[in-house]
Amino acid sequence: MTDMPDQPAACALPQDLPQDLPPPPPARRVARVQVRDGTVSSGERSVPEEVPVALTFNGTAHAVMMASPTDIADFALGFALTEGIVASAAEILSREVIVVEEGIEARMWIAEEKMKHLSARRRALAGPTGCGLCGVESLVEAVKPAALVDAAGLFSPAAVLDAMAALGPLQSLNHETRAVHAAAYFEPGRGVLALAEDVGRHNALDKLVGKAAEAGFDTSRGLLLLTSRVSIEMVQKAAVLGVGVIAAVSAPTSLAIRTAAAAGITLCAIVRADGFEVFTHPGRIALIPSERQDHVA
Repeated sequence: MTDMPDQPAACALPQDLPQDLPPPPPARRVARVQVRDGTVSSGERSVPEEVPVALTFNGTAHAVMMASPTDIADFALGFALTEGIVASAAEILSREVIVVEEGIEARMWIAEEKMKHLSARRRALAGPTGCGLCGVESLVEAVKPAALVDAAGLFSPAAVLDAMAALGPLQSLNHETRAVHAAAYFEPGRGVLALAEDVGRHNALDKLVGKAAEAGFDTSRGLLLLTSRVSIEMVQKAAVLGVGVIAAVSAPTSLAIRTAAAAGITLCAIVRADGFEVFTHPGRIALIPSERQDHVA
């Protein structure tokens, strides 16, 4: 990672902010009263933490997202990639995460030419947990096509089921709280190579995109696993990740299906222990002839 480039004083972030605060824990124990089967009892439950995360570029605030306080550096990189602010991790000149009283700041520095382009379309983004389309400036921007994915590979139905089965035991924060989403990258024969959890499904996927970019994975070889429903923005982010197959536990929206079909992505959803449904490009799944659906895009 390179040193932070010199910037005009007007762009500098305040230097008197505390920079040695410990990060918030990902979960906390809270008191609660439980009512079950007509019986009332007191006790505690572990709940996920949720904090505002400010994403800044060259000292200028770009977005504030509510997120789990984990993997923030990966979140920042993934956000920059999925938003199209940079095309690769190498285009971020410097990145640091600062814990402040109000939350967390993820400070990134990019080339001045990139910053000028960002400033031209910059808008204030402040949204609820997992909001993926806050602040878009037009309907066209909201439904913009995903990048075209040209990933080869053929996966057996067993590989899809094995991938989802491998995901569950690794969701440590969800085991503790039962309240967060996960996104993971899986390769047959290698297992889950990267996983991210967050109170927001979009945030979890952004964190995964950042992890994969840092690790330099050839994501065309594997599957994207999601514990959430699949909406258009999840498909758009998957296209940035570069995977050819999405496997999700919940159902997709109709717009997500159309977007995946146009992007060349195989969309598998409603993945359960006994099977799943394929909505687009079934050619990447090694189905027996009787299982193929000729009308699927």
